[in-house]
Amino acid sequence: MFFTQTTWATCGGGGGGGGGGMSGGGGGSAPTVYNVPWKIFKVAEAPKQGLVLYWFPASNDEVKRSSLRESRTLSLYASQCVAMELADPQIPHADKLIGDSKLPVAVLASPDGTPVSKIENTNGKLKVVDVEKLLDTEMKQRESALDGQMKEAAGKAKAGDKDGAIGICEAVLDQKCLFPKKAKEAAKQLKSLGVADIASVSAAPIFEPRRSALIVSTMRRGLVAEMNAHYITAEKLYQRAHLMDPADPTPLRYLAENYRHNIGAWEKARAGFEAILNMPADPLSRSVALHGLGKMTIHEGEFKKGLGLMEQAVAEYPLALAYRNLAVYWNSEGDPVKGNDYTQQALALDPADPYNLVFAAVFMAANGKKEEALKIARAHMNLMPASYNLAAIFAQNGEHDKAISMLRRHFFQYERYNSVRAKEMMEARVDAVFDSIRADQSFIALTKGADGRLPMPMKGMPASATPNR
Repeated sequence: MFFTQTTWATCGGGGGGGGGGMSGGGGGSAPTVYNVPWKIFKVAEAPKQGLVLYWFPASNDEVKRSSLRESRTLSLYASQCVAMELADPQIPHADKLIGDSKLPVAVLASPDGTPVSKIENTNGKLKVVDVEKLLDTEMKQRESALDGQMKEAAGKAKAGDKDGAIGICEAVLDQKCLFPKKAKEAAKQLKSLGVADIASVSAAPIFEPRRSALIVSTMRRGLVAEMNAHYITAEKLYQRAHLMDPADPTPLRYLAENYRHNIGAWEKARAGFEAILNMPADPLSRSVALHGLGKMTIHEGEFKKGLGLMEQAVAEYPLALAYRNLAVYWNSEGDPVKGNDYTQQALALDPADPYNLVFAAVFMAANGKKEEALKIARAHMNLMPASYNLAAIFAQNGEHDKAISMLRRHFFQYERYNSVRAKEMMEARVDAVFDSIRADQSFIALTKGADGRLPMPMKGMPASATPNR
């Protein structure tokens, strides 16, 4: 159990960010940019509309290594009412869905569990290209059926059966989540038939293979630039990818998160996140947007509102970034039980992720497991993005000089923009993990550029009594 920390809920520099809200990216010249938002199937959260793509893996190792983890095609369909569900043979309707197939298997089904189509494994593996083809084929067949309905509606209108034509067009319009392109055609036809108050339809994303490949390539170049701290280059590449397909939420997610976490252009970040929430977007993109808005809102002093946004984020999609910052929030609020729970949930998503490990070690040090925390810190001294958390571990272990050194590295080597430094310095000044060095002149001098948006904690005053909470 973590000890009680009494200071401001800031979601300080320890929470991390960037990279579109995901950690790592896989490294190399072709890092992962289109993470498919697979969610572990839960009966209470079962989709009620659209289609469901079930992935029944044969093992946990397959989930970690499968090509099904990255796909622009699947990510886009996840924005169009096709739920991506990671399932096991114990779920309801599993027998009907799996049938005589051997795992792994992918099954496309209706929300009530009725199978639509299936792809078997090849030599014990599912290939993402086969799953993409499965979904593409089904969607094209259904789109062709809608084409037939639109022709029938045109025929009825020509024959004078206006009501019949309107009824068909309205039925097609109702399919706008799965088929925005056809819904737009239906809306146009309804307008010509004199129907008012037609529901708006969002633009359809681009699936054409060559253009899609160019978008993926541009995004990968952007992420490589970001991982090498070339944030303006990353901004330009993400913006280019966004303009290639404004209906694709992923480039906008990376762009907004780059503005929020790396560049500190929060007005642009807020505009990007809000745009994602106002367009058809996959659960992962929505989660990152909600988290980003929540973190900025907390820094601006609206703690409960920011907390609510981050809680919405993890409800939308389990995100390690949001879990970590929820842990920071609740430990800062003096609720170690919730802080521990959220830290463990972040670790559970990726127990081997170095950033997750260092983050957890901060609270291990606070809980008295100082040597264990120091061991983790010393093993990850070269992890630049973890500099803030490394400083926190050293500060709580009485190694003040190392703590100051790591904070200096965080502010002046890892961070590249004064707008970001000012926010991070302010958050460090009010972060409970730096209680032992808060009055140290070297710490005060190091954080003199703090933006002052968060009131400093008052010595001896309980957290609940601090002004303006």
